[in-house]
Amino acid sequence: MKSRRRDEVVQFCRENTLLVMTMFSVFLGVVLGFGLRPLNLSQETLQLINFPGEIFMQVLKMMILPLIFSSLISALAQMDAKESGQMGASTVLYYLSTAILATLLGIFLVTVIHPGDPSIKGTEIAEAPSEGNVSPLDTFLDLVRNMFPENIIQATFERMQTTYVAIRPKIASKNGTNIIVKRSIGMTKGMNILGIIVFCTGFGIVISQLGERARIVVDFFVILDAVIMRWVVTLMWFAPLGITCLICGNLLELDDISDIASVLALYVFTVCAGLVLHTIITVPLMYFFITRENPLPIFKGMIQAVVTAFGTASGGATLPMSMQCLEDHCGVDRRISRFVLPLGSTINMDGNALYEAVAVIFIAQLNNVQLSLAEVLTVSITATIASIGLGSVPAGLVSILLILNTVGLPVRDVSMLFTVDWLLDRVRTAVNVLGDAYAASVVQHLLQKKLDKADARHDYKAEIKGEIELLKSAATSRRPSFTMSEASKELFLTQARSEGNSRIGSRIGSRRPSSTNLHLSWRNNPIDPPYTPLPNDENV
Repeated sequence: MKSRRRDEVVQFCRENTLLVMTMFSVFLGVVLGFGLRPLNLSQETLQLINFPGEIFMQVLKMMILPLIFSSLISALAQMDAKESGQMGASTVLYYLSTAILATLLGIFLVTVIHPGDPSIKGTEIAEAPSEGNVSPLDTFLDLVRNMFPENIIQATFERMQTTYVAIRPKIASKNGTNIIVKRSIGMTKGMNILGIIVFCTGFGIVISQLGERARIVVDFFVILDAVIMRWVVTLMWFAPLGITCLICGNLLELDDISDIASVLALYVFTVCAGLVLHTIITVPLMYFFITRENPLPIFKGMIQAVVTAFGTASGGATLPMSMQCLEDHCGVDRRISRFVLPLGSTINMDGNALYEAVAVIFIAQLNNVQLSLAEVLTVSITATIASIGLGSVPAGLVSILLILNTVGLPVRDVSMLFTVDWLLDRVRTAVNVLGDAYAASVVQHLLQKKLDKADARHDYKAEIKGEIELLKSAATSRRPSFTMSEASKELFLTQARSEGNSRIGSRIGSRRPSSTNLHLSWRNNPIDPPYTPLPNDENV
């Protein structure tokens, strides 16, 4: 019996080598981080420890832009415009519902547990950096502005954001010099993922309306998507080293928080309890009520992506691994996963919504402020909007300041929360990644039958799906995968007979033909084109 269990464990480790190594890297990073803290390492040593993790994060973030372009366009190009609209509406509605539920759960837990102790206010707390009086209206308008960038190239490295500039009037008033705060809409560093998604969505829908005339463009993006995913799979083998260095470096950079450890421990427990309950109860129940299916297989299939999200603390960097797990282990249609996951990495911030609601009410409890029902509702609505509109801002600083200014709470206590944000950021990122998987599964349940009917109406879409499967098999095999069209096969047989070589004709089924006589079905076959040539411009 013991030998059988040992064989099963060994077999599991062989089949899931990367998963086991990633989970062990998380454990090793925590052990090394706490074990090396008493040594008081120098800044140069800490920099060298963080360096492999820094390179790993840069490599993963490098793949985000080409992955979104190729996967989103290739997925939507295989769908009708009506199906794309239904998929987008279903995804946004589902994400909005889960964000509202997460916010309400966080408010309930922080009210019941009450982690904020006003006596802690006697402890000296550093001043938090201020971002000005952020308006919820400006947050919403920035969200819409970023959806429609004026330059798609600029959107790859900059996004629009409203800032507040203090201007001294040229003519002083009689009562003295007054400082006027004016809004300034400018560009700030950071990839505008939402604008890129909107552009790729429109581009893919237009290609789908052109049908077989745009087949060569679809084939290009399908091949590009396969190349990038193959590259990402290779890069993920460096994840164990990068995750170990990231976690170890973060633990070594922490300051001593012994003075307020008891209060923050209860605060961390409240946030983690909310995130766990949202992950194991709220989202699975919502998934079950919609699909009537067991949610456990989704969780099992996404373990690798969840561990990677916890190690990197970045939903965008985990995006390639999430796509691979969702398609290979959970059986989700790639057209759905390639649309839902990039969109979810931008607007699905259930963990952020819950965290921000708990943080704001926790600060109110520290200041012994009793929030009214209207203020609690304001917190819940603002946290939901801020989690969607400001999800790309690190540490949720601007989101928390926005909510604090909305309900009139001081922003000075925010800096105290940064001492434990390194842990909570990783947990809520893992929750967001798992929530994206459930969202994609729900959308597939709602639209899969319509997608199958659309594939039956369009033969070329079924051919593209077959080519994608061939590319997947080629990615996991050393031998290239070919499909020989009927015209190519006929040409090969004709040449074989004309040369009088009967052995080739008899062994055609068992011998791999020369690649010079074959044409991949996704290429522009000069013998039997799979799509009709483009007409003149005026006819289009």
